[in-house]
Amino acid sequence: MTQPTAPSPQLFFETAFAFQRTAATKAAIDLDIFTAIKEGNQTPWSLALRCQASERGIRMLADYLVMLGFLTKANTTYHLTLDSEMFLVKTSPTYVGCTLDFILAPPIYDGFGSLTEAIRKGGTALDDKGTTAEEHSEWVTFAKAMVPMMVGPAHWIGEHLLSTRGTVTKVLDIAAGHGVFGVEIAKRFPAAEVTAVDWANVLTIAQETANAASLGSRYHTIPGSAFDVDYGAGYDIVLLTNFLHHFDPPTCEPLLRKVHGSLAPNGRVITLEFVPNDDRISPASAEFALIMLATTPAGDAYTFQELDGMFKNAGFGHSDIHAVPNSKEHVIITQRS
Repeated sequence: MTQPTAPSPQLFFETAFAFQRTAATKAAIDLDIFTAIKEGNQTPWSLALRCQASERGIRMLADYLVMLGFLTKANTTYHLTLDSEMFLVKTSPTYVGCTLDFILAPPIYDGFGSLTEAIRKGGTALDDKGTTAEEHSEWVTFAKAMVPMMVGPAHWIGEHLLSTRGTVTKVLDIAAGHGVFGVEIAKRFPAAEVTAVDWANVLTIAQETANAASLGSRYHTIPGSAFDVDYGAGYDIVLLTNFLHHFDPPTCEPLLRKVHGSLAPNGRVITLEFVPNDDRISPASAEFALIMLATTPAGDAYTFQELDGMFKNAGFGHSDIHAVPNSKEHVIITQRS
């Protein structure tokens, strides 16, 4: 007979001290320790010289990174793990360290600092609008920092559209941010023109992404609020990537009716979201819902049934949901009715 596990406060203390892990990881990114080790600086002395820090401080930080599993240690030398070499060395094409710029940005960090108040209120305690405020400066940070996390889903969407062998000539990218989603579609469909909607300060980043892909005159921008600007009409694809979760259903549904009116007769909406199972916990969606509570007045992580209901209330037809490989997010493809 299996003996019951004795009660332990271990989970509480691991969680309570988790801020130390975040701070140490940020310090390692700021000091560029992982890149320095990749360059051959493997001792506390050489790392201190390369990272312009004290040898004592580097030794203590590197030992802690070994304990966390980011590094290994042999005698007095430090070495990268496979994960660290792939994702935390700045010269790696899969580098994700820059995402900390947004993950620890003030609206999120401060939002969680006021989480008790947000729970009492039922929405962000920072101010009336949180990250949904007009032309919020942190969306520029998001556009610059979150590309590594979005490249995979953007590639998947582009490849999925190719596999359906449909024609894509006109794409509307709502809340385009970094522009990666629209640009990846345009790369695969040489006749496609993309129109990006976002705040003017954010569209400068999207335009840079389009320029780097040499889209030229195939890339257009509409500055302003997605709720207010005129989209035009006749779009084959409308992209709604990581947008609906910022708002409640009564706010989302009028937007979706507006999107419906912008589509060509056989057009489709491609939505990217953190979609929880009916338990509202898995897959890792409870943590995302809490981010929405801390940073927005009424945002949430919506189940597929909830999202499908919003689309149907806005006049849309059938929706399909697809898991995105190596991502916590799902793609929902909705047909115009």
